[in-house]
Amino acid sequence: MSDKKNVTCIICPVGCRIEVEIENGNILNLSGYRCRRGLQYAKDEVTSPKRILTTTVRLKAKGAHVLPVRTRAPIPKSLLKEAMKELKSVSVAIPVKMGDVVLKDVAGTGVDVVASRSWTE
Repeated sequence: MSDKKNVTCIICPVGCRIEVEIENGNILNLSGYRCRRGLQYAKDEVTSPKRILTTTVRLKAKGAHVLPVRTRAPIPKSLLKEAMKELKSVSVAIPVKMGDVVLKDVAGTGVDVVASRSWTE
């Protein structure tokens, strides 16, 4: 017996509602997409969802400041908690520029965490 999942594509503003029919982990049918990018997004979302992680890390500065950071690319959704655990112990010295690498290879994904803003004090 097959399962059906509904996915809303977030690649473009159209927001196609894509229905994915799955049996034993295999995709049987996809419907509702309007482009190849939506088709690929739905396949990826059902088989191996990924997300950009956005959070904050501590700054080594006077006061209780935090620095906004994000992953340079999407990482597997299943590794978000592990990535957050690694980032909990990170603190960044100032000055820091937007785009500076804060943590390399977060959670063994090969993806770096970078500063989302510059900070000088």
